[in-house]
Amino acid sequence: MGIHDRDYARPSGGGFPSSAGVGGRGGGWRSWSVNTWLIVICVAVFMIDAFMPRMMSGVRTVPVVQKNLAVPVMPGKPDITDFVLVDAPEDARLDDVDRSKLRWNTLGQILEQGRRVFIEIPTETGSIYEPIALRRGAPLPLRIFVPTGIPAEGGEGQGIFGTVPILGPDGKPQVDANGAAKGEPVFLLAEQVVGGPGFVYGYFSTDRALIGFSDDGGIHGFEVWRFITFQFLHANLGHLLFNMLGLFFFGSLVEQYLGSKRYLAFYLICGIMGAFAYLVLNLAGWSVFSLTGREVPGLLVNDPGTPLVGASAGVFGVVVASAFLVPNARVLLFFVIPMRLATLAYGLVIVALLSVFFGSTNAGGEAAHIGGAIAGFWLIRRPNLLHGFFDFLGRYDPTSRSGAARRAGLARERGLMADSEIDRILAKIHEHGLQSLTAKEKRLLREASRR
Repeated sequence: MGIHDRDYARPSGGGFPSSAGVGGRGGGWRSWSVNTWLIVICVAVFMIDAFMPRMMSGVRTVPVVQKNLAVPVMPGKPDITDFVLVDAPEDARLDDVDRSKLRWNTLGQILEQGRRVFIEIPTETGSIYEPIALRRGAPLPLRIFVPTGIPAEGGEGQGIFGTVPILGPDGKPQVDANGAAKGEPVFLLAEQVVGGPGFVYGYFSTDRALIGFSDDGGIHGFEVWRFITFQFLHANLGHLLFNMLGLFFFGSLVEQYLGSKRYLAFYLICGIMGAFAYLVLNLAGWSVFSLTGREVPGLLVNDPGTPLVGASAGVFGVVVASAFLVPNARVLLFFVIPMRLATLAYGLVIVALLSVFFGSTNAGGEAAHIGGAIAGFWLIRRPNLLHGFFDFLGRYDPTSRSGAARRAGLARERGLMADSEIDRILAKIHEHGLQSLTAKEKRLLREASRR
């Protein structure tokens, strides 16, 4: 997407009040606008994290069974003829597993020793887990599935955690000579998020925001910083580029209208509301699915540990706000198709709504887009709600209406008045001597000397 006519977004154009630093007046990074800083920070975080050592963060365990037959995966891709793992059926008998004893290879061991891992390929009937080999220095998948085991004395450990009954032609479970039911082994795969330290400790997920249980028996949750940090992380270069283009084309307009401090508050709140919308829909969808086994259109049924990253929620809020400020501005969708800005903004929101309702592959991301768009729609019409957003930092916004901010403003005014009075008294001493001062003026001078 691109702005066809961006005169209103330049410091010299439009009729919106310009805030300090907006438009890059002056020289050097100190004069950068908040919008420029947001872009620079997102790009810097992406680049720095790309060069940091890779880490793994556990999400969940998946019970699977092995299939040695050729399996068609998707059109245009050859059948897998080695072996694959598929989701264990519902009638699988799983052993009671002490998850605190589960172990798997570290990422370093996997890369150094060539240990086998799997990637997930969704299909219409479930998921297929295809074996892959990871190499040091090569790009790594965002998610991998690592075989788990429970260490045994003097051995590698036990990696079988249940069985699936083998059915005969009559549909009944087969039994061996001793009368025991025959079964195929069930394994556990540990889903791991792979990324740099910033990604691993910054992505947002439902169980990280609320409460979750790690496969090693640990408990995590209430990691509230992720409501902010996920907004500066991106899955890949294309993801980063798309979001930064949105900020570049539309952010300066909204910043000039709101001012730097309120614009930063606006952007962060839109991102937070995006994460909140994702959390609510995911928590509701997963709860309904766990209780009834059914998926409800419009709710998210992905695992609560699934990571959410990206500036898209804040960008959607910015685009919707721009559509309110200049609805008739001409923009180019994909730099080719001309349309009104309002048409583009609300068209993107409609696409996001349909994606969530019909459960597209990026339904979780689209849910965050909707949350950011709703926040942007609401706040740009009520900018007074952004007053004093950063009061907790101790440096009060002059536009704030909080009691603490008013008291700080009064104290500052009293200080300025006192300083001007001291200047007058000193000038009087210079002209007429110390004996010309009144008792009140002498008292003010003594108090000033103690400050």
